[in-house]
Amino acid sequence: MRAVVQRVSKASVEVDNKVVSKISNGLLVLIGLTHEDSKEEFNYTINKILKLRIFDDEQGVMNKSVVDISGEILLVSQFTLYGDCRKGNRPSYQQAMNPDKAKKEFDNFFSCFKRQYEKVQNGIFGAHMKVDLLNDGPVTILIDSLKVF
Repeated sequence: MRAVVQRVSKASVEVDNKVVSKISNGLLVLIGLTHEDSKEEFNYTINKILKLRIFDDEQGVMNKSVVDISGEILLVSQFTLYGDCRKGNRPSYQQAMNPDKAKKEFDNFFSCFKRQYEKVQNGIFGAHMKVDLLNDGPVTILIDSLKVF
């Protein structure tokens, strides 16, 4: 599982010209699933996201988590996080989980996340989404459950 975590002042997801999810101060998290992902990877990723200390404390030092500030989280599935561009110019998505299985697993991931932190929303899996965000910082962190990076 891969995640791109962005600290945001606000973020929203629009599908068919309708806003389907919207948050204020918190995290926009793009999630990519691969074939080997299991509950272990889900738990690792959820815990890492919830504990990331990327919000400023009273001294202006990034020392607080999204939980510490009671921030919101917007999860958006994005299979392209497993795009492999090492050969040629057209990315290969062979490492991305197949769409049918990925929908079920993303829904499971969202449910697991929601059980641990109530202030989480998501986009619509498989839809053509327009994601709007106002980066705060900017602060962007990459997470890979297999610890590739």
